[in-house]
Amino acid sequence: MEPDPKVAELEDRLLRAAADMDNLRKRMAKEVERERARATAEWLPVLDNLELALKHAKADPEAVLDGLRAVHEQALAVMNRLGYPRQDDEGAPFDPERHDAVGTVPATTTRPGTVAEVVRPGYGERDRRLRPASVVVATKGE
Repeated sequence: MEPDPKVAELEDRLLRAAADMDNLRKRMAKEVERERARATAEWLPVLDNLELALKHAKADPEAVLDGLRAVHEQALAVMNRLGYPRQDDEGAPFDPERHDAVGTVPATTTRPGTVAEVVRPGYGERDRRLRPASVVVATKGE
């Protein structure tokens, strides 16, 4: 009995589709690795500057402090370029989507339900969040 030409054509199309999917998977894996390497390389100047600061730690403490502040700003800029800006939300309304409440304080200088203090800043926005900010929330006084 001779094979059905439609079955043979469908088998051929299935094999080609499987090969195309395998090639796509391999291309995407390479692209993800290239992007990961690019993002990681963004941190090399920050590390270089930290090492430079450590070499000069015995120098003028004020100059070292100024250098560390500059490296901190550089690190924040890298995070921003990578799409994860720092979220400094002191005084903002508490939002459980963006904040992780680690404590409360009676509201004295801020309204109840607002962030009184940022203990640990959050990074990222909306659906691209690395971590929420750890905050202390102002509550109504007794």
